[in-house]
Amino acid sequence: MTDLAFQDYYPDDWAVCYGCGRLNERGLHIKSYWDGDESVCTFQPRPHHTAIPGFVYGGLIASVIDCHATGTASAAAYRAASRPLGSNPLLRFVTAALHVDYLCPTPLGPPLELRATLKEIKDRKVVVLVNLFASGELCAHGEVVCVQWPGRAAR
Repeated sequence: MTDLAFQDYYPDDWAVCYGCGRLNERGLHIKSYWDGDESVCTFQPRPHHTAIPGFVYGGLIASVIDCHATGTASAAAYRAASRPLGSNPLLRFVTAALHVDYLCPTPLGPPLELRATLKEIKDRKVVVLVNLFASGELCAHGEVVCVQWPGRAAR
């Protein structure tokens, strides 16, 4: 893994996302990295991310799966094009569809580990599969269809 996360390559005007924007002071600051052919993200839920006492809010789980997937889609597109992360024109992805299966309650306390693989990469679409673990237990699985942001809007 490198020291810089995928999201660290986003230019400042793209770094304000609630989930992964490094410049959003109230955001989650999700960071994703390559680990071989998988991408990995570690996220520490805070006490205010509670659903019921002792367990993580499901919307937060969906959010971290979502942002980890779109960051992975961007990095995968750069990798497929044999281009360095952050090079122009930007390859940024947004969510077209998000499906999350909650397999068991996710305990609040341990860090969450997200591991993503690519199901499909084609043209302007990347489908990312994400598994979310707490203390080694698979708690949720997501499938995210990511589409490249239109070129006219990306700077």
